[in-house]
Amino acid sequence: MLFEFIGYLAGICTAVCFMPQTIKTLRTRDVKSLSLTSYIIYNLGIFSWTLYGLHLKSVQMVLFNSISLIFSLSILYMIIKYKNKKAN
Repeated sequence: MLFEFIGYLAGICTAVCFMPQTIKTLRTRDVKSLSLTSYIIYNLGIFSWTLYGLHLKSVQMVLFNSISLIFSLSILYMIIKYKNKKAN
């Protein structure tokens, strides 16, 4: 029971850690300090963890990595869209 709780706590922390960055990037469209390469690698890793969670039938892994992936893909999209545009 304790480890189940720890799994959910860890999942919540990692899933929402990108929420502030996503909100800030949506508001400011400032991506000049964000690394395209890092976000590509991170998204690949999170996607892989999600697939692995599906294989293991792990609700925590699939749920929380999917949430993380949504936030991180949003940032990756904004990096690609705004990286070469001038800031207003």
